[in-house]
Amino acid sequence: MSGVNDTKFNSAVFLLTGIPGQEDVHLWVSVPFCLMYVISIVGNSVILFIIKTDRTLHEPMYIFLSMLVITDLGLSVSTMPTTLGILLFNSREISLNACFAQLFFIDSLSYIESSVLFLMAFDRFIAISNPLRYASILTPMRIAKMGLVVVLRSVVLIFPLPFLLKRFRYCRANVLSHSYCLHQDVMKMACSDITVNIIYGLSIKLLAVGLDLLLIFVSYVMILKTVLSVASHAECLRAMNTCVSHLCAIVLFYLPHIGLTVIHRFGNSSSHLLQIFLGYIYVLVPPLMNPIVYSVKSKHLRARIIRVFLK
Repeated sequence: MSGVNDTKFNSAVFLLTGIPGQEDVHLWVSVPFCLMYVISIVGNSVILFIIKTDRTLHEPMYIFLSMLVITDLGLSVSTMPTTLGILLFNSREISLNACFAQLFFIDSLSYIESSVLFLMAFDRFIAISNPLRYASILTPMRIAKMGLVVVLRSVVLIFPLPFLLKRFRYCRANVLSHSYCLHQDVMKMACSDITVNIIYGLSIKLLAVGLDLLLIFVSYVMILKTVLSVASHAECLRAMNTCVSHLCAIVLFYLPHIGLTVIHRFGNSSSHLLQIFLGYIYVLVPPLMNPIVYSVKSKHLRARIIRVFLK
């Protein structure tokens, strides 16, 4: 072993980052963060409860929405302890095993959400292009199988990441860029060659998120082709209006996801604050905004929510 290798040590903990340079106002910053987490968890829980208890909402569209809601709840719960721990108690330390477990759940849930957004695009394509066979094509059993495949694919792809990270020795500055653990952030702390992690991480990103995005694009091309063939302008607008909520969910998820990935791969020190900002948008905004967008745009769901609160 070389002299350099002899100086290596395996760091016992990582240090998470809140908002650099603003540590004195972390307690005040925690107020909007707490509100966002509460709104996210309550909003998604209410939608899930209403879909589960109201039989009129047991349709493919709302079943896929409940999958999205469950994923967003999981994402909020996965990041909330460390984010609020930093802001409220300045608790920055996280053990290696806890960090690896957290990044496994965050990455798995992100990949699941990407796949669910594709399933929702496919649902809209079937509903618009073949409305008479909509219920017979997307049966509950078929939807359950789709959901199982989505979860299994994401877990299988992400499962090797903690083990690929666990084999490293960490001897560099152990300060991470976010208030939670991400694979592309943690691997940069390693002393060893991370080529395998880079290649595997990029490969599964293209295979999962890239493929989902391509299939969503193809689905909407087919939807647009179907809609433009409809003679009535009113029917055309009505059909496209059913896709607005889903398009908002796509933008809310993929923009920060792609932006954060690009900055981690190609960013420099000058983009550090942007990286932190995108990191918060990535885990906070989709779970916060998705229930709001769907409640506003879905007339049936909005009516059920109002009825529940009036009771």
